[in-house]
Amino acid sequence: IPATLLESELFGHEAGAFTDAKKLKKGLVELAQGGTLFLDEIGEMQPGLQAKMLQVIEEKCFRRIGGTKKIVADTRIVAATNKDLKKALDEGAFRQDLYYRLNVINIVLPPLKDRTEDILPLVEHFIGVYGREFNKSPKRVSDGARLILERYAWPGNVRELSNTVERIMILEDGERLLPGHLPPAMTGGTPAA
Repeated sequence: IPATLLESELFGHEAGAFTDAKKLKKGLVELAQGGTLFLDEIGEMQPGLQAKMLQVIEEKCFRRIGGTKKIVADTRIVAATNKDLKKALDEGAFRQDLYYRLNVINIVLPPLKDRTEDILPLVEHFIGVYGREFNKSPKRVSDGARLILERYAWPGNVRELSNTVERIMILEDGERLLPGHLPPAMTGGTPAA
């Protein structure tokens, strides 16, 4: 989302605040009152918005774009990123004060390739999800497919795994997930036409 739109999405705007602002719009911070706002990929946020998020966290208030009234923000912030924010701090791409305000409880989740014990349970979960979505019977994972899945590096992490299982559930019939159902990048084969 471009920074100008993201600011409106987060904080809302008053009617007439800009050309297309025909009516008042509440932002996500306001809509999350009393709850939690999840900010994915916080490391991509522009410096100006970082300053405004810091204000929300520190002062527990904000203003809509074009507004003069302070609005109380009773909202818990949870943020995630795949960026190394310590490196972004050193490069000046992320505000140090925001980093330390957000870093109250830090959960580091290693990449999927370092958590091979999670791969099969995730595959089984996605088989269930996509089986229900596409009205298909669940598949059991063959030993050969399991070995390939566990040895693959998963550069796209869980999203790639989810997409792989979704593709298999759409295209393949049968009761088992076999090595031949897996993408050529995993098996060393050539892509199908």
